[in-house]
Amino acid sequence: MLILAALVLAAGAAATPASAPLERFKALAGDWIAAEDGDMVKKGDLVTTVYHADGPDLVLTHYCMEGNQPRMRAKGAQGPRFDFAFDGGTHIDQSRDRHMHSAVVDLAGPDEIRSQWNEIAGGKTVFVARMHLVRKTR
Repeated sequence: MLILAALVLAAGAAATPASAPLERFKALAGDWIAAEDGDMVKKGDLVTTVYHADGPDLVLTHYCMEGNQPRMRAKGAQGPRFDFAFDGGTHIDQSRDRHMHSAVVDLAGPDEIRSQWNEIAGGKTVFVARMHLVRKTR
């Protein structure tokens, strides 16, 4: 589950060609809200995930209502689409604990994000959350 708050991006070190994916996400800094009601959010809710660099890789840390913090690493970008896969985390035994295990983030535009989050327990998918976010206007 997502913590409902503002989107936060960790800036990290100075940009290098290897951190180009992070630069794309840094351009998204700001408040993002749910564009419509969904399984995890109501229209207008603020939504958060922390994206940061780990060497040349783009990584996200998800602060979950399940009481754990899965970390996912981008496995390559294809245009505006980023596929993230589980890469460890806090308070998680991935063979049994319920946790977000993968995510697809589509940067649909400068003010629009679509994502799908897959949660597993006991090695099986138990929940799929789809979100449509838009940049909050001031």
